[in-house]
Amino acid sequence: MYAEKGDLVFKPRDQWHTFWNAGDGPCRILEIISPGGFEHVFKEMAEDPETMTGEAALALDARYGIEADYDSMERLCEEHGLNFPVEG
Repeated sequence: MYAEKGDLVFKPRDQWHTFWNAGDGPCRILEIISPGGFEHVFKEMAEDPETMTGEAALALDARYGIEADYDSMERLCEEHGLNFPVEG
């Protein structure tokens, strides 16, 4: 699925997904998460990007019930010309 400026995208619960800004300009996303609590995962990632790698990522996943396919990230980045923003 591709979304254009002003589109509303519904991501159903328990469905694999990923998203990124494929354009050159800034992207704004309004994410509504229900029930509450999961928003803290984004806060943790922003405060310490290393939580998205290695054992820290597995611990974060366990805390928030995340199922992630970390092995797909490199492939997706290569296929779509993306740069994954974790420094290390």
